[in-house]
Amino acid sequence: MLTHDQIGRLIDDPDARGEVPAVDVAEALLARIEAFQPSINAFVTVTPELALADARRVDSARAAGKPLPLDGLPLAVKDNIDVAGVVTTMASRFFLENVAERDAEVVERLRAAGAVVLGKTNLHEFAFGATTANPPPFGICRNPWDTERTSGGSSGGSGAALAADLCFAALGTDTGGSVRIPAALNGISGLRPTFGSISNRGVFHVAATFDTVGPMARDARDVARLHALMTGFDPADPRAVEHAPPDQEEPGQGVVGLRIGVPRGFFFESVEPEVEACVRAAAAAFADLGATVSEIELAADESLCAAAAVIVRSEALALHRERFNTRPELFGEEIRQRFAIGGELRAWELAASLERMYDWRRSLRGVFEQVDVVMTPGTRIVAPRIEGAESVSTSWDLTYFTYPWSCAGVPVLSIPCGFGAGSLPVGMQLVTRDWQERLLFRAAFAYQEVTDWHRRRAPLALSLR
Repeated sequence: MLTHDQIGRLIDDPDARGEVPAVDVAEALLARIEAFQPSINAFVTVTPELALADARRVDSARAAGKPLPLDGLPLAVKDNIDVAGVVTTMASRFFLENVAERDAEVVERLRAAGAVVLGKTNLHEFAFGATTANPPPFGICRNPWDTERTSGGSSGGSGAALAADLCFAALGTDTGGSVRIPAALNGISGLRPTFGSISNRGVFHVAATFDTVGPMARDARDVARLHALMTGFDPADPRAVEHAPPDQEEPGQGVVGLRIGVPRGFFFESVEPEVEACVRAAAAAFADLGATVSEIELAADESLCAAAAVIVRSEALALHRERFNTRPELFGEEIRQRFAIGGELRAWELAASLERMYDWRRSLRGVFEQVDVVMTPGTRIVAPRIEGAESVSTSWDLTYFTYPWSCAGVPVLSIPCGFGAGSLPVGMQLVTRDWQERLLFRAAFAYQEVTDWHRRRAPLALSLR
């Protein structure tokens, strides 16, 4: 059985992965999942038979001299994304027996490319919140850096599984920050792609105006590999946007000449001092690497977050209205509270929120004529404690810096940039215009070449060696 040190080497060094049979890697990770599941509750369903079948297929392709593009990359899938023959629960008691008939489009693409599906990860109930603190039978997902703290959400299980080295990559979904928040709180990398660039077919919605699937991994290089394979027009997805495949960035280009804007005001107000210090230090590191770093003005404020919340609550309630009216007891108390808030909204509030969103999008066109990438904190706080926290207000705190970019619909990459209070991870958001993810990866590759924040291990991850 592979040791943790050996697994860590394979995670950190993609070039070494082909040296070890995919079956051996899958077996080692399945054992780690079993060992860590009681501590962090990162998975809803583990799929050993599927994982080993995927791994054997990868090893056969290697033996035939035709290795697949992902060549056995062990993948965890958020449990609102379908995997054929596996229950998709959305962490809801409504869907305890909801067995998927086929893979979601993104899963189908990644498995065809040689991904090995280890199981389905925990998420905030119906992906409608940022703490992944669920009622039974799904329970709370805990942060490997401190199990008394949240792993974030709604893709909390995917973030925790990566931080504990239970997989090499994971899929999340991002509505108001559900990939970026777990990435920041768990010290890993995650992408919210250009809206409409990745198929949502086979994925359960929260708010279709914002929803997108996003790849997650420790290293931005793995995020980029997944993104390249996941991106592509799907005519069966009504919200897909037809566009020429974006250029992919290769490591090594550097950031000389890249214009990075650090906003004044909103994104550095009400932020923990340690979080701000980490992001400011990262900006200085980019300048040292040759980027042009400057302060910029953005038309962002709390009203933008409020607008996003109105849109999400309205669309989520519309989606669940019949279930909520007929079987409210099957929802967790927090989700019932969210629906109650949504039910009090007026049509004019939704219309005004949509107009605020479009005004924000218009303002960003001018910003991206001045700079290539905007850089902000990922969250204004490090991972908060679970006990005593009120989930709706905690989710508001965690989405405060992510909601604006969901409204923008532009690509956002979260990467780790240090540690804050309690030695807990801090993440930063890199943002660019539609279809220019390659600029985000260009910046991330350069930064992760000279830092090791994404390679730091949580104490829990090191406890089984």
